[in-house]
Amino acid sequence: MRTQDVRQRLTTPLSSPAYPPMVPRFTDREYLNIVYRTDPDALRAVVPEPLRIDEPLVRFEVMKMGDVSGYGPYTEAGQAIPVRFEGERGEYLHAMYLDNFPATASGREVAAYPKVIGSPSLYVDSGAVVGTLDHGSLRVATATMGYKHHELDRAAAEAQITVPTFMLKTIPGYDGLPRVQELVRTRITDLTVKGAWTGSARLQLFQHALAPLADLPVLEVVSASHILTDLTLAGVEPVHDYLKGGASS
Repeated sequence: MRTQDVRQRLTTPLSSPAYPPMVPRFTDREYLNIVYRTDPDALRAVVPEPLRIDEPLVRFEVMKMGDVSGYGPYTEAGQAIPVRFEGERGEYLHAMYLDNFPATASGREVAAYPKVIGSPSLYVDSGAVVGTLDHGSLRVATATMGYKHHELDRAAAEAQITVPTFMLKTIPGYDGLPRVQELVRTRITDLTVKGAWTGSARLQLFQHALAPLADLPVLEVVSASHILTDLTLAGVEPVHDYLKGGASS
């Protein structure tokens, strides 16, 4: 294979890449969001500077992807933390677990999503929408909300989903030290909200050494939403370079 051909490959194996060279379109992406209050000291221990925390809140999310170009259907769960960066309010993606390897590899390599393999699910059971996350054979999280009990204003639902998202991009060098270490930012702009609801909700997190969601304990459920969308994820831009000690160019 010629050098110019190698340079056109995004990932390996060269003859059968882990994911396609495309921007995926999400159709019927369904969210269950539970916003809860947690321990502020535990939160400060996991949110990297220069991000700032106002309230000790966490959003636990389960997302069921009805169809994704290039990857097919899959489900994802994780935690997002409301933060500020240079006066802008957004969310820091703390952890994401999903059941699709191409989407995991692409999210980590092309962008900076903190994705690892897990077994999340989202379904309706006896009048409740239920979101769960398992790591191996063990339950890590269970979220429940009344199914379509109250309509949620679609503009409010859109505002929840389109806040700026911050992530940590770290690529190790051959000496074991970071070769790239940046705070990056992205935002969903191409969004259609097809339905949105709210209602009473509960969230249980269970201790697990390799999926430590419970390190951010649930002290109080603040709000919940169940939202159905179509969307496209935007690209990422670096906003802070940790190796240079300042903003990225």
